[in-house]
Amino acid sequence: MANLKITLVKSTIGAIPKHKKTVEALGLKKMHKTVVLPDNAATRGMVQQIRHLVKVEEEA
Repeated sequence: MANLKITLVKSTIGAIPKHKKTVEALGLKKMHKTVVLPDNAATRGMVQQIRHLVKVEEEA
């Protein structure tokens, strides 16, 4: 199964509270930190919501 490598590239300071909680729910705590999560509909939906704050790469 494929995975997504998600990196926080923009600060959540000034972001709306819902986006801050989404970033935290993905496991991202600090700038330029990366998490690897399964590529499923739930993860894709969360990433779509905060696409302006993160960089996403697909892993095989």
